Amino acid sequence: MSGKPKITRSRKNTDCSTSRRCFVFRSKRGGETTLTCRVCTQEFVVPSNTTIYRCNNCRDVTMEVLNTNGLSLRKLLSSSTASSSPPSNKRAVLCGVTYGKRKFKLEGTVNDVNNIKRLLLDKFQFPIQCIRVLTEEKDPSLIPTKRNIEESLKWLVRDCQSGDSLVFYFSGHGLQQPEFDRGDEIDGLDETICPLDFITEGMITDNEINSMIVQPLQNGVRLHAILDTCHSGTTLDLMYAYKREKGSWKWEGNKLSKAITDQTSGGVAICLSACEDSQVAADTAGFDRNGMNGIMTYLFSKIIREHSQITYGCLLQKLHEEIGNIRQSKFSNGILKRIFNRKIEQDPLLSSSKKFDVSTTIFKL
Repeated sequence: MSGKPKITRSRKNTDCSTSRRCFVFRSKRGGETTLTCRVCTQEFVVPSNTTIYRCNNCRDVTMEVLNTNGLSLRKLLSSSTASSSPPSNKRAVLCGVTYGKRKFKLEGTVNDVNNIKRLLLDKFQFPIQCIRVLTEEKDPSLIPTKRNIEESLKWLVRDCQSGDSLVFYFSGHGLQQPEFDRGDEIDGLDETICPLDFITEGMITDNEINSMIVQPLQNGVRLHAILDTCHSGTTLDLMYAYKREKGSWKWEGNKLSKAITDQTSGGVAICLSACEDSQVAADTAGFDRNGMNGIMTYLFSKIIREHSQITYGCLLQKLHEEIGNIRQSKFSNGILKRIFNRKIEQDPLLSSSKKFDVSTTIFKL
């Protein structure tokens, strides 16, 4: 690269009710009616005789629509009309936190989110209205504050059912803090993610994330978490980690001092972390002249786009190989070499609530 290179920094800092809500009648033209979801404000145009409609964005269902006489139509959830319009079975929450003008600002996180969003749309056919993006937007509900992230995680798993595929992606700072409650960590440290307002509102711990998006997973539901943060190895507190020991890969019990019984409610949670708990994850401009990227996110997206039917094991292997090649190559980008010459260790980690055959199971979201 020409000119003065950008300094690369590590990503380490030196309720939902079961009731369904109704749509609001907005307007009617010809044989069509415009409805607005009260939960997410998404607008839909439906036939004027529609008596029930499920929001494609947040999946809340119309329980009440005004007909031409102003009368309410109720108690239709158990009708055949409800079952004839199944919701999309894919949802995603993507968070990218830059931390504004603070000294620990990150420049690549929005690029990371955009990269993952394009991947979900192009490769895995996620409906765009089912992807919730939290970056530093003007819309107060889409700023990655602690409250907004927690509400979005609850939305992600709300009313999940067999066949659903859910994705949580986070690009930002990750930290460790002393564990004060459950005593399930061998090292006595909780892994955390840092919302935009973590200095005043606090971090979101691994225990809290587990409670919000792992425990509610019903039978047949699959969750993938992709975390491009420091210390992210066990951020979901999943039971098993797929590690390389003495040249061979195998499933091992995760670093929990006692058995965790509050895993899923029958579903499967899988996490791909940028690094192990003791390591840091890096941001760099070395891949793209147009801006910064998280190393793991960039490589993950690149590998998935190049290999449409890749297994979990092969994906993890290639991530390690790509990072290893950067460490060893004499011809690699100068910025990338400086990252690893500073002894930054970054080994992506795969963890899961259940063991599975990574050599034959195709990675899909």
